[in-house]
Amino acid sequence: MRNLILSMTLMLAAGAMQAQEAAVRVDGAWARASVQGQSGTGAFMTLTAREPLTLVGVSTPVAGVAELHEMKMEGDVMKMRAIEGLALPGGRPVELKPGGHHLMLMELKMPLKPDTRVPVTLHLRDAKGALRKLEVSVPVAVRAPHKH
Repeated sequence: MRNLILSMTLMLAAGAMQAQEAAVRVDGAWARASVQGQSGTGAFMTLTAREPLTLVGVSTPVAGVAELHEMKMEGDVMKMRAIEGLALPGGRPVELKPGGHHLMLMELKMPLKPDTRVPVTLHLRDAKGALRKLEVSVPVAVRAPHKH
């Protein structure tokens, strides 16, 4: 009986994790390759949440610092800055792309080589304030993959 309860608990926990991860669809993810001595790079993807969520952070073991950034025109100058969150409206895709919102990976611990993958954790907050994490295996490329 004890083993049955433990097994059921583990199955429910696994199901909850899968349901939580399925709350956001990730498409077209990629991180820009870097070279020796380069301290930062960007990661890009399209996120579609099933319900309204806010992307509030990012982490990865390949960088000392990972932040959510935006590029914005200020007068005649394009500026990049960290932002605290990005709304993901339910059912509508939000694109993280070069020249717009993106994930900035800084203090790289090693060069990111093309045709490898890096683990990235997206930190999300739901409407009730609960934090969720979504693990994404992001392919590294010199440029954005072709869309079909």
